[in-house]
Amino acid sequence: MDEQCPGGAMPAGTRVLISEDTIRRRTEELGAQISRDYDGEELLLVCVLKGSMHFFVDLARSITIPVMYSYLGVSSYADSTESFGRVEFTVDVAESIVDRHVLLVEDIVDTGLTISRIVERIEGRCPASIRVAALLDKPSRRQQTASIDYLGFTIDDHFVVGYGLDYRQRYRNLPYIAVLEEAPALP
Repeated sequence: MDEQCPGGAMPAGTRVLISEDTIRRRTEELGAQISRDYDGEELLLVCVLKGSMHFFVDLARSITIPVMYSYLGVSSYADSTESFGRVEFTVDVAESIVDRHVLLVEDIVDTGLTISRIVERIEGRCPASIRVAALLDKPSRRQQTASIDYLGFTIDDHFVVGYGLDYRQRYRNLPYIAVLEEAPALP
């Protein structure tokens, strides 16, 4: 998966892991699969903020069936490169979920703690079904079982940024996934 950076300089201490084109192609494949799986149904896509926002938008545009959007905010990293093991909900889904098909769109599943807490929260609202789409899976860090129904890529234990993923709210705008080799000193 390692590739050269397209179009110029990368932030110091990073290297491209998954290119913009590779992400685009895989996201389109996932959108087509979701469209087939939910054919004839209406789907509520729930964007897990903030990291999955780029993946969420591109995935939604690749889905050809009727979809509605909602948002759920969580925090489990604070300003660190390590999950602090506690999930804080910062924004809640505003729409009713009862008897609706829900697809949670997540940026990365690593320990499994965050996605498990999110699924548990959504299941308590009686959806018709609930599935998970994740851009990245980092199974080497798993502490709790996590089911991913639509997966973009499996990666090794790297701290990654770009395509919505951040380090201290920075690097989200990179159009590719990059490994942050060392945490830079930031204000």
